[in-house]
Amino acid sequence: MSKISLVIPKGHLAEGTFQALERAGYVISGGERTYRPLINDSRIELKVLRPQEIPLFVSEGLHDLGITGLDWLHETCADVEILLDLEYAKVNLVLAVPKAWTHINNLSSLLEAFHGEGKVLRISTEYLNISAEFLRGNETYRRLYGEKEPLLITPWWRRGVNNHVTVYLSFGATEAKPPENADAIIDVAETGETLEQNELKPIEVIMKSTAVLIANKNSLKDPMKREKIYDVLTLLRGVVDGRKKLHIFVNVHRENLPKLLERLPALKKPTVAPLSDENWYSVNTVIDKDRFLEILPALRRLAQGLVVYEPRQVLPLEEITSNGEDGGSERC
Repeated sequence: MSKISLVIPKGHLAEGTFQALERAGYVISGGERTYRPLINDSRIELKVLRPQEIPLFVSEGLHDLGITGLDWLHETCADVEILLDLEYAKVNLVLAVPKAWTHINNLSSLLEAFHGEGKVLRISTEYLNISAEFLRGNETYRRLYGEKEPLLITPWWRRGVNNHVTVYLSFGATEAKPPENADAIIDVAETGETLEQNELKPIEVIMKSTAVLIANKNSLKDPMKREKIYDVLTLLRGVVDGRKKLHIFVNVHRENLPKLLERLPALKKPTVAPLSDENWYSVNTVIDKDRFLEILPALRRLAQGLVVYEPRQVLPLEEITSNGEDGGSERC
C-alpha cells in the first residue's frame, strides 16, 4: 500500500493542528521535539515545516497533503487543491499604524498624508505579494501613482518602480518595526493585543485567514494516494462538523412523540426506538449546536431524561467519496 506525505505547520498554527488531528483519532508522538513526529497510521508520513513553505512544497509534489494558513496560500499563489477549511487559527491580515496618528484611519488617508508631505511611505510585512496587490487595488493609490508597482525590497532583490511607496520584507517581529524601520505594517492579528502593546492600531482588514487542508493535484489523480487522502479528509471534516453539533437523547411519551418530531431538527432523521414500556419511546438525533437553546423549551415540555453529548466527530460519509469533494484550486 502506498503512503502519503502529510506536512503540518509549526508556529501559531501548530496547537490547533495537533488538536484537530488528535480529535480525528490520530495519536501523534514527538510533535514538540522533532520535525518528523510519529503517527498511529502506517500509511501516513508526517513532517513539520513553517506554514509559509507548505503551499509550494505541496504544489511541487514534495508532499501529498498539507495544512497551512489561507494567508500563505494567497501569498505564494501555489497551484494546489483546497480540500477543507479547518476553521481554526482564525486571524485577520491587517494594515496597522501608530495609535498616535489619529488623523489616519484607512489606507487612503495614509497615502494622502505621506504624498502630501512628500515623504516615502515605508511598510514592513512578511506578505509582499498580498501587500502589493492590496496597495495597487486602492483607488487613491491608483490616482496618485497610476499602475506603478510599489517598490518591494528584500535582502536579495528589489522589484517595482514606485519608490514613493516601499514595502520591506520582514523576518518576524513585524509589530516592532515602527517607527524607526517602518511607518506602517501589514501583519496578522488574532485579538489585537500585540498591536495594542506596541502602540499600533489596525486601520484596514485586508483578508481573513484560517487553517486549510490542501492537496497536490497529481496525488489526487493517483488512485491509491487519493483513497488515503480522502480518509484523512473524512476524519478532519468530521472534526469540523462535530464542533458545530450536539447529540441528544430523550425519552418521550407516545402522545407527545408526533409533536416532538415536528419541532426536532436532525442531521437526517431522528432515530426513534420503542422502550420496554409500550407508551414510551427513545429519540436520539444530531442537531446544530446553535439550535439547542431554541428547541430546549419544546424538549422540556414534551420529553423526559434529556442527555446531551458533544460529538468528537460527525462524519458525512455520503458527501465525501473518492469521486470528489467540494473544494477549489488556488492559483494566482
